[in-house]
Amino acid sequence: MPKLKTSRAAAKRFKKTGTGKLVRNKAYKSHILAKKSTKRKRNLRKDIVTDCTNAKVMKKILPYL
Repeated sequence: MPKLKTSRAAAKRFKKTGTGKLVRNKAYKSHILAKKSTKRKRNLRKDIVTDCTNAKVMKKILPYL
């Protein structure tokens, strides 16, 4: 069987934890930050574990992560 290709776009956005879960950054943190509250921007800084419904598909396109 040939080697599988990793989706480079996904590889840049996801990291794997020690237990094998996928972690991602939150969206809406790149621009138009003046109207967003400090609390909201602070919460957007944190990483979040990818939802299990999404993680199943992500693990398929990230075979070696």
